[in-house]
Amino acid sequence: MTLGSKLAWDDTVLPFQLDTSDVRGRVARLDGVLEGILSQHDYPEKVEALVAEMALLTALIGQTIKLRWKLQLQVQSDGPVRMIATDYYGPEKEGEPARIRAYASYDRDRLTDEAPIEQVGKGYFAIMLDQGMGMQPYKGITPLSGGSLKACAEAYFAQSEQLPTRFSLSFGKSREAGGAGHWRAGGVMIQVMPQASPHVSGEGGSGEGGLLLASDLVDGEEEENWNRVNFHLDTVEALELIGPSVSPTDLLVRLFHEEQPRVFDAQPVRFGCSCSEDKVRQSLSIYSAKDIEKMTTAEGTVTADCQFCGAHYVMDPASVGFDAEGPSEG
Repeated sequence: MTLGSKLAWDDTVLPFQLDTSDVRGRVARLDGVLEGILSQHDYPEKVEALVAEMALLTALIGQTIKLRWKLQLQVQSDGPVRMIATDYYGPEKEGEPARIRAYASYDRDRLTDEAPIEQVGKGYFAIMLDQGMGMQPYKGITPLSGGSLKACAEAYFAQSEQLPTRFSLSFGKSREAGGAGHWRAGGVMIQVMPQASPHVSGEGGSGEGGLLLASDLVDGEEEENWNRVNFHLDTVEALELIGPSVSPTDLLVRLFHEEQPRVFDAQPVRFGCSCSEDKVRQSLSIYSAKDIEKMTTAEGTVTADCQFCGAHYVMDPASVGFDAEGPSEG
C-alpha cells in the first residue's frame, strides 16, 4: 500500500452491508485521532490501552448518528481506573469530519501488573445519545462483564437494542522503521440488520448474570447467516485490522467475498474538543459571588482546566457567577 492510500484510510470509518446475510457493519482505522487523544495526558500504558479501546468502540458505534448529534460512552468502576469517558460529535455538515475526544480518571497507586481490563472493577458501561435541543437524551446501561470493554458493548446491544452485535478490535503501539512508536487502532463491527420482532425467549440470556448475548437473539436462517459471518470474521488477523498494509475495502473482500459486501461513503474522524471559555462561564453561572470567592486563586483569578484536551482557562472573578459584571476587557 502506498503512503497516499495509508493516509486516505487512517482516521476513517467505512460502513458496509453484507447483502447475502442481512448483516451490516463498519471498519474503523484510528491513527491521528488516538495520538490527539493520548498526547493530552501522561497516562500509564495500561490506561492508554483502555482509552484506545473505548475510542475505537466510540468511532464504530458513533458513525450512524446524525448531523450535530452527540454520542457518549462511559465506564464507571470501583477499580483503579474509576472512569473512562468518550464523546463522538456528529459532523456539523455533510462531508465534514466527526470529532472524538476521551479521557480517563484513575488511581495511579492502585494500578497493578495485571492486564488493562483488570484495572477496571465492578461497575457499569453506559451509552448516551443527545439528539439536540428539544429532544430527550437517551441513556442505556449494562453491567461491566465479559472480560473486555468490547464485550460490554456487545452486551449493551443485545440487552438494550436486541441487536446481535460483535466487535473485533486490535490496538497497540506501532513502531515503523526509523520512527518513534505511536498508537494505532483498527476494528470491525458487525450487526444483524434490525428486524420488526427479534427472537427473544423472555427467560433471560446465557451471558454472565443472565445478560443476553448475540446468540440468544437469532434462530433459523438468521442464526445460520450470523454464525457464517462470524466464522469469516474469526479469520481476521490483528495487523489486518490495524493496517495500514491492507485497506478496509480489501479486508472486506478478503473476509466476506461470499456475502456480497457493499460499501458506503467513509466517514472521516478527527480528534476535537468542544470546550470553550463561554461554556466554562456558563457552568459557573450558578454560583454566587461568595462561592466564586472561594474558587479564586492567590493570583486573584478563577481557573478551569478541560479534562479532555487540557485547555487552561483564566478568568476575572468579577466576570463569572450569577453576579457577574461581564468579561474583563483586560
